[in-house]
Amino acid sequence: MITDHEKTRQDAETSHEDSVWTEPTGEAAPDGGGAGRIAHLETALAEMRERWVRSEAENANVRSRAKRDLDDMRHFAIETFARDVVEAAENLRRGRETLPPVSDEEAPSIAGIRAGLTETERGFVALLDRNGIKRVDPTGTAFDPNLHQAMAELVADGQTPGTILQALSPTWTLNGRLLRPAMVVVAKPPTDNPAQPR
Repeated sequence: MITDHEKTRQDAETSHEDSVWTEPTGEAAPDGGGAGRIAHLETALAEMRERWVRSEAENANVRSRAKRDLDDMRHFAIETFARDVVEAAENLRRGRETLPPVSDEEAPSIAGIRAGLTETERGFVALLDRNGIKRVDPTGTAFDPNLHQAMAELVADGQTPGTILQALSPTWTLNGRLLRPAMVVVAKPPTDNPAQPR
């Protein structure tokens, strides 16, 4: 059973459809000739063509957005996993750096551990590199707040202010997107001597 509300809605939809497209009838135009009918058909054709062009443009935009979203998903879906893997690579580096310096009296076991950690880290970083996860040592480059996090500033003779003097950890990126900023020490300009009292 159709309620008054539903009937009103159906009438409104039918009225809207009629206003969008009026099927030509075989009746003569009010002016008595076919000119009115031809003008009506040409107007309707122009409207339909304009709607088609807009629809095609919208479809092209949707396809373009979907492709871009799919590419982003493909490149960055592993971002959380990549951060954890980068942490493992950093732990390998820190473990290698905690070993005592190389010396002639070094025990063979220490030399073996150093060689093993070095080769493991090298292979692991190469594997990450092949999968779009890159490690960059920023030492000697200009400080970039988008890629680096300043942990300290030091006055350094002969260094341009803003130059990275030391990287405490490297910059890590995934397909060009920052994963982890480098922790760095940056050169600062020398401080002026306070004015001497006269």
